[in-house]
Amino acid sequence: MPEALGAAAYADRLVAALAAAGVADLVVSPGSRSQAIALAAARADRAGELALHVRIDERSAAFLALGLARESGAPAAIVVTSGTAVANLHPAMLEAHHSDVPLIAISADRPIELQGIRANQTARQPGMFGDAARVVLDVSADALRDPEGDAVAAVRAALGWRDGDGHTEPAHSELAHTEPGPVQLNIAFREPLSGGEPAIGPAVERVGRPPMPTATLEAAERTVVIAGADAGPAAVDLAEAIGAPLIAEPTSGARFGPMLVPHGRDVIPALADEVKRVVVVGHPTLARSVTGLIRRSDVEVVTIGRAGQDNVRGTGAGSLLAGRIAVAEADEPDREWVERWVAAGRRLAVERDAESAPDSGLARADYAKAELAEGRTRISRRDLVTAVWDRTWPHDRLVVAASRLIRELDAFAGPKAVTARANRGLAGIDGTISTASGVAIAHERSGEGGLTRLLIGDLALLHDAGGLNVPPGEPRPRLQIIVGNDRGGSLFELLEVAGTADPGDFSRVQRTPHDVDLEHLAAAFGWPFERVVDRAGLRRALSQSAPGIIEAVLEGETDAQPL
Repeated sequence: MPEALGAAAYADRLVAALAAAGVADLVVSPGSRSQAIALAAARADRAGELALHVRIDERSAAFLALGLARESGAPAAIVVTSGTAVANLHPAMLEAHHSDVPLIAISADRPIELQGIRANQTARQPGMFGDAARVVLDVSADALRDPEGDAVAAVRAALGWRDGDGHTEPAHSELAHTEPGPVQLNIAFREPLSGGEPAIGPAVERVGRPPMPTATLEAAERTVVIAGADAGPAAVDLAEAIGAPLIAEPTSGARFGPMLVPHGRDVIPALADEVKRVVVVGHPTLARSVTGLIRRSDVEVVTIGRAGQDNVRGTGAGSLLAGRIAVAEADEPDREWVERWVAAGRRLAVERDAESAPDSGLARADYAKAELAEGRTRISRRDLVTAVWDRTWPHDRLVVAASRLIRELDAFAGPKAVTARANRGLAGIDGTISTASGVAIAHERSGEGGLTRLLIGDLALLHDAGGLNVPPGEPRPRLQIIVGNDRGGSLFELLEVAGTADPGDFSRVQRTPHDVDLEHLAAAFGWPFERVVDRAGLRRALSQSAPGIIEAVLEGETDAQPL
C-alpha cells in the first residue's frame, strides 16, 4: 500500500480533481488546518481551473457557496478549518438538504492522535451535520492516498449518485436519494500543513447527474397543482398536461401560463371543498390556505420529489413520485374546472388593480395632480413588492428573503416568468445576502445579462450584515439590494401572539426594533446607497438597474429615520 501523501500534495491533487469533476466554485474561509487546500485553490484560480471566493465568516461563506450552487446547478465547495468553523456551516447545510442543492463542505480536521485529549480547535467533526449531510466522507491522515477518488466520490454524492461500494456511505442508508444535496468531506492533516512543490495527479473525468427514474401521474378529476419554491417551469407544463389549475408561489419559477390562477392563495377558500387531489411540486410554505388544503384528510396528495423529502406531505392519502414525470393518457380535461379557478383569480386581480389606480375619469389637469400625489405617497409593502416584481425580467434574477415581504409578494405579484430564488428549504433569514451574492456572481458569469435583485427586510439584512463584506480583490457581485425598512420584525404582528402578549414584551422579544442607520452600514462595507421614502423615489431608484443598496422606508416609518 502506498504511503500517505503530505497535506500540500494531497490538497493540490484534491482541488484539481474537484475542478475536473465539475466543481466550478470553491469558497474559502481563512484557517490554519485548512491552509493547504486554500493555497491549492488560489493556484487553481490563477490557472483558470475554478473560481475562488474568499470570505472571513464561515456562515456567510457557506451561504455564498449555496447561492453559487443554487444558480449554477453545479456543486460548489466550501473549505474551512477545524473546530467551531465547521459548526458555522450547519445552517447552510440544512438549507441545502431541504432544497436539494449540491453543496460540498470540506472540513479540515486534526489527526487521530490529537482527538480526545482536549487539543486546541478539535471536535468530533465527521457527522457533525447529522441528517443534513446526505453522505459523510471521513479521510484520516493515514489515508491520504487517493485525493482523486475522494474528490470524485464527493462530487458524485453531491449530484445524487449512490455507489453502494461503501466509499459513499449515505447518512440515510434506508433511502435512495436521486436528487442533489449537501455532502461532508472531512480530511485530517498532519503537519507540515503546507509547503513543497505542486503535485499533479491522474486525470479525472467530469461527473454528470445520475439517470433519473420515470414515474407516471395518472389522471384524476378535480385536481389542483401547487407549485412551491424551486418547482420550476416543469410545474407549468405539468398543469397543462393534466388540465389542472395552477397555484404558484412567486419563487416557484412557475408563476405564468394559461393554467395559472392569479391570486391563487385567495381563491382557494372559495373552491377548496371541491378539490379531490393536490399535486405538489417544489416546496410550498407561504400561504395558510395552501398548507390547509394539502393537510386535509379528504384530499389525495401527490408529491413530486425525492424519497425522504421533508415538509410537503399532507395528512390524507398521499403518494410520492420521484424522477421524471410522465402523464398518463386521459380523456378530455375538464376545462370548466380550470376556467372557474382562473376566472375567480382574474376578478380578484381587477379589483385589486382598481384600488391602486387614479380615477381615469378625471380631467387631464386633475389626473396629472392625482398622479403627482400618487408619486408622493409613502411606500407601502404592496408598493415595494409590486415595484420590484414589475421591474424584474426573465433575464434578471430575483432573490427574496424570508420575511413579511415574500408573503406580500405572494399576495400581489402578477403572472410573470421571473426566475426567483429563495432559501425556502427551512425559510430561515440567515445568510440571505450571501446567498444572493452567490446567485449574482453565477448569473453574471452565465452571460445571460440582466441584474440580480435582492428583496429583503431590515432584520434579515442585519442578520447577515457580514455578507456585505467583500474582501479587496474579490469579485463584487452585481447585486441590487432593496431593503424594506419598518424598523423591526413586523411579520410577528400577523401572528396570534401579537394580540395576546404584553405590548412591551411583544415589542422587545418579537418585533425587536432597531435604530441602525443603514446608510452608515452600507458605507462601512463600500456599497452605493440610496434612501427612498415615496413611490416616485422608489420607481426612480429601481429604474437605474445599478448595484447598491436601496433603503425603502415603509409607510409609517419615515419620521423615525435618521437623516
